[in-house]
Amino acid sequence: MAHVVVDVHEGGERTATVLPGRGYTCDGPLLHHLRLLLRQRGWTVRTVRWTTPPTPQELLGLAPDLLDGVRARTHLVVAKSLSTRLLPAAVERGLPGVWLTPLLREPGVRGAARSAAPALLVGGSADPHWDGDAARRSGRRVLEVEGADHSVEVPGDAAATARALRAVVAAAAGFLDDLP
Repeated sequence: MAHVVVDVHEGGERTATVLPGRGYTCDGPLLHHLRLLLRQRGWTVRTVRWTTPPTPQELLGLAPDLLDGVRARTHLVVAKSLSTRLLPAAVERGLPGVWLTPLLREPGVRGAARSAAPALLVGGSADPHWDGDAARRSGRRVLEVEGADHSVEVPGDAAATARALRAVVAAAAGFLDDLP
């Protein structure tokens, strides 16, 4: 059974729930820098940490605890990999999201990505779980990093990896600018 710890950094009328991947914690560069961006802009940030990563079924069972009960004008979901399996549940609730390396090869995730909910989809062209064509067909905002893997890193190229991180933060900032 998955164990969940939620740390809350208080901010304003907007709340972001930040969800890790199976092996990619909220302290990884992508999620760490997005949390910094959100805090800088005055968001309340709920950081979820797995003590044991959930199975796909356990994750779906956690959806009400993770996605409901937030009383903010805007509730944003920022999710990495494993947690992008919550995209359909977030869409049902009308929640906008920043979906990092979404599992677009899974039909439920791919279908939810085409929803009307505002979304930014981020992936790397060298990530086997990423489907750039499906992302572009979704009609959502898309950032595809050429040569990047499932961590949105360009193997063997620190400068390209740093540029990728900068591009992700800039794309997320632009996405946040357009939220109500």
